[in-house]
Amino acid sequence: MTVPEPERDQFQDQALEEEILSGGESVYVAPPWKLMWWRFRKHKMALVSGVILLLFYFTAAFCEFVAPYDPDASFIQYKFAPPTRIHIRDDEGRFHWPFIYQTQRGVNPETMQIGYIEDKTIRHPIRLFVKGFDYKLLGLFPTNIHLFGIPTGEDKQGIFLFGADRLGRDMFSRVVYGARLSLTLGLVGVFLSLILGIILGGISGYYGGWIDTVVQRTIEFIRTIPTIPLWMTLSAALPADWPVERVYFGITVILSLVGWTWMARVVRGRFLAMREEDFVLAARLNGAREMRIILRHMVPSFLSYIIAALTLNIPGMILAETGLSFLGLGLRPPAISWGVLLQEAMNLRSLVLSPWVLTPGFAVVISVLAFNFVGDGLRDAADPYAR
Repeated sequence: MTVPEPERDQFQDQALEEEILSGGESVYVAPPWKLMWWRFRKHKMALVSGVILLLFYFTAAFCEFVAPYDPDASFIQYKFAPPTRIHIRDDEGRFHWPFIYQTQRGVNPETMQIGYIEDKTIRHPIRLFVKGFDYKLLGLFPTNIHLFGIPTGEDKQGIFLFGADRLGRDMFSRVVYGARLSLTLGLVGVFLSLILGIILGGISGYYGGWIDTVVQRTIEFIRTIPTIPLWMTLSAALPADWPVERVYFGITVILSLVGWTWMARVVRGRFLAMREEDFVLAARLNGAREMRIILRHMVPSFLSYIIAALTLNIPGMILAETGLSFLGLGLRPPAISWGVLLQEAMNLRSLVLSPWVLTPGFAVVISVLAFNFVGDGLRDAADPYAR
């Protein structure tokens, strides 16, 4: 039995009224950020996605600690090794702390194919906070402690959660290291786009006239150029002998120069609607300077919308870097990003023998979906006073 639309709206209004009344006076005196949080936490997928993103960025910040091996270290004896199987129970049915069996290359007696066979007479327990290769935590504190690993030497047995590539390098460690470049490039690129969009869009919407005409024609010209060819042209202009840090900065600037137009359009529209509002007129009559009116009064009035828009555009930056690096026009080896790692999937032999080389692609998909869900939640919570 379906409920008619008017009755359904009435039920929703009654439920909302009961919820407000149950909150008491705290609802009426709560600041906007608290109202936004109350509405945001109702979006369950946004909360779950937020936890996933926090986990991803924690991994990116402490990738040396999370990765069990050096991402460039090769285990020749484990080329194209499949993901290591983790056990908690042996063949006799007894439970143990999570462990792996000794793995060695040989012929599978069932399929008669060369592969990796588990020697179930030798167990290697998985330990937390084990010693491994030396590194500097956050680039400051020298240490050799890693989140997990096995006490056996790397020359005897390795643990590969996502398998190994054609050179025997641990894919899990490489994906973890790649998160640092891929995820931070999206944040930096969107931040630069935000600055350009607010400045140029704010000037265009606040002053109008010939300034608005010049800025809008510039935006229209940039948006008429096909995005992928433009990225390819600008990326190809970067010198091939540049170090990784300089290429990273160059790709970030390129993505920002191309991606600022969407924010400028949004800010211009909001400024056109608000520049005749009473609070703007009051600030102008009180002698406030124009930059103060823009930055202290007009921009904060739709800051929640900007935050929601940013979370929805970070995935675009991540996909752009991944696509450019996959095509060989973005970051290049020895840099490690998800796009660089996906170049391995272009090798048909590697893809057939080791489909786990597509793992960086799954990381991209998960992060993009998580950002989209968080953006949806922030968009719903952007106006906490709306029903």
